[in-house]
Amino acid sequence: MRPRALSVLALGLVLLVTGCGEAGKSPEKAAAPPSASASPSPTPVTKPSPTHTTPAKPKLRPVPKKLPAGLHRASGSGGVALTFDDGPDPRYTPQILAQLRAARVKATFCVVGQQAKRYPELVARIVREGHQLCNHSWHHDVNLGRRSAAEIRSDLERTNEAIHAAAPKAPITWFRQPGGRWTAEEVTIARQMGLRPLHWSVDPQDWDHPPAKTIIKRVKGATRHGSVVLMHDAGGDRAQTMAACRHLIPDLKRRFGIALPR
Repeated sequence: MRPRALSVLALGLVLLVTGCGEAGKSPEKAAAPPSASASPSPTPVTKPSPTHTTPAKPKLRPVPKKLPAGLHRASGSGGVALTFDDGPDPRYTPQILAQLRAARVKATFCVVGQQAKRYPELVARIVREGHQLCNHSWHHDVNLGRRSAAEIRSDLERTNEAIHAAAPKAPITWFRQPGGRWTAEEVTIARQMGLRPLHWSVDPQDWDHPPAKTIIKRVKGATRHGSVVLMHDAGGDRAQTMAACRHLIPDLKRRFGIALPR
């Protein structure tokens, strides 16, 4: 065979072995198979949000159409009974105590449990100076009488405990329902606990902050022998009540006499 023919044949064999289609172009690499360890992303599971429900408030009994029987609205004597609600208060209770001491008369203090716990030294002073104590509920709950029997009893017991923590041997003679919203169930429970239900016959509405002269006029116009007068030594600004009492205490003592309810 001629040398030229041999060269051509050799070149053809080289091309056949390398599989070149086009000179200078590398064959494409085969796509790598997906990794065996890779797994599709899990679909997130949405957990239901917990349902938060507000506990239903205990149902209250209806408001009575009239006051129940058995309330004490008279002093039980010819004298006038002075009663002071919502204390003790560090600003006004000492002022009333000073006026009562100056006139040498006694009064009934209707004590709120939370206030007794906060100011036990004033409860002790009330007792030490010879005045009477009255349970006036734990936090002046005007709807206490409409609650369940268990709630009423628990409230009165808690208030008694706070009073006795301040004055361990002091008798608690009376109970007065805040706002005068009495129910027959409440009267029964109070009596079972040895507490007599104390209402009033004269209300000058000093809780509404009228001027001192208005409080004086209302008390003097409505008071009779044996009246129970409702006033306040706490629960807000009682400056007008303090001013009115400076006139009323000596005036009522002179005209009727002042005595503890019985």
